[in-house]
Amino acid sequence: MKITVIESVLKANDAVARTNRRRMDEAKLLAVNIMSAPGSGKTALLEKTIPAFDGHLRSAVLVGDLQTTRDAERLARLTAQTTQINTGQGCHLSAAQVAQGLDSLDLAQIDLLFIENVGNMVCPAGVDLGEHVRVALLSVPEGDDKVAKYPTLFQPADVILLTKVDLLNVLDFDRGRVRDDLSRINTRAPLIELSAKTGQGMDDWLGWLAGRRAERIETAV
Repeated sequence: MKITVIESVLKANDAVARTNRRRMDEAKLLAVNIMSAPGSGKTALLEKTIPAFDGHLRSAVLVGDLQTTRDAERLARLTAQTTQINTGQGCHLSAAQVAQGLDSLDLAQIDLLFIENVGNMVCPAGVDLGEHVRVALLSVPEGDDKVAKYPTLFQPADVILLTKVDLLNVLDFDRGRVRDDLSRINTRAPLIELSAKTGQGMDDWLGWLAGRRAERIETAV
């Protein structure tokens, strides 16, 4: 009986996710689901990403957190289309919550919609929000064993960002171990090493995003 209940909840979520995706397809925007552990640098990454596309691609953000509006306040300085979604005790965003967030946005004025998921390395990976691409972050301070320990986060990712690489000379972190672990669970997603602080690797990340956005436009035509 418990399995039936769980399957029912997931099926209901997936139905809403399909509706979300259809709405965003019609708006010809690219929806990017960003997932990671707390403190991996999701908000810092967006603080550098959004201004880099200023005048070229219009961005909006749905920010997921258990409590507070602190991340949304940081990002609202960069784009007026910023909506906070507080999940209370929920460890991930749901498709229904994203649907409500979409209602608060002018989708016709958006090229890139960033969904900053709740900081968690397990729960968000199993929930479809209607996004077009998934981004998984791993920061150097977290350690080089996380890909092997939390494969469910990295296996479905379309791109993997190794963040805070400016700390590689300070912390004991083996990049080769990360690449080796990824070779066993996800060989299709590129691994981009970057630092939002120094700007290292940002061009590669921005280029990847622009490429996926261009693909969405071609698909929508």
